[in-house]
Amino acid sequence: MLLEEHRAALSSEFKSAFSTLEAKLDTLHTTVNDHEQRLLSLEANADASSVSVVTLESKYTTLADQHAKLKAKVLDLEGRSRRNNIRIFGLPEMIEGPQPSKFFAEFLVEVFGASLFASPPELDRAHRALTAKPKPGERPRSVIIRFHKFQTKDLVIREARKQRGKLQYRGTQIFINEDYSPEVLEMRAEYRVVMKELYTLGMRPSLHYPSKLFITTSDGKKKQLPSVQEAREFLKAHRRETMEAT
Repeated sequence: MLLEEHRAALSSEFKSAFSTLEAKLDTLHTTVNDHEQRLLSLEANADASSVSVVTLESKYTTLADQHAKLKAKVLDLEGRSRRNNIRIFGLPEMIEGPQPSKFFAEFLVEVFGASLFASPPELDRAHRALTAKPKPGERPRSVIIRFHKFQTKDLVIREARKQRGKLQYRGTQIFINEDYSPEVLEMRAEYRVVMKELYTLGMRPSLHYPSKLFITTSDGKKKQLPSVQEAREFLKAHRRETMEAT
């Protein structure tokens, strides 16, 4: 009798323990399923994010390309708008008086002589650079002149290059250059050191618009160096060849 009661009690305890264990296993199974669903959701989100990143990268590349093309167009348009312009540096402020176009047309004849200009050239306009007027003792603003014809402007630039460092107006040294935009000036400035070294090596460098470097070597050969880096590599190779030859 006691044995049967003991068996019944043990059976009841085992059933209760198994029921508890089954409940815990069910809970654990539910938790595992929930975690699995979350992992699947995270993987799906990661895939979606990866696709979004690829899409964004593609859009960025497209926009960057469009921006570069637009910038090039703007640069080209600004260059065209300045095509007939020159800049004169070194002239004292107010020297031009109330009629700058008339003054500078006659100024060009006086500077370059009647052999270049039989009569004052036709100018569309002439004015000082649009910056703050300098204080006494400060460097005068440059003068911007727009010629009516590109051919006249080109003639002046060519002659100014021939007489670089020698141009004067009534005892004042002046310099005449192209009227480049700030962006183009920055691009061209990168070649300054390279061009100086090319000159010292007996070569004739020429920087074409906007910043394309051409050189004529000492033996008369012509070569284009599309970038500053390529120009440096050319100089490096030239030095190496010179050292090997000696």
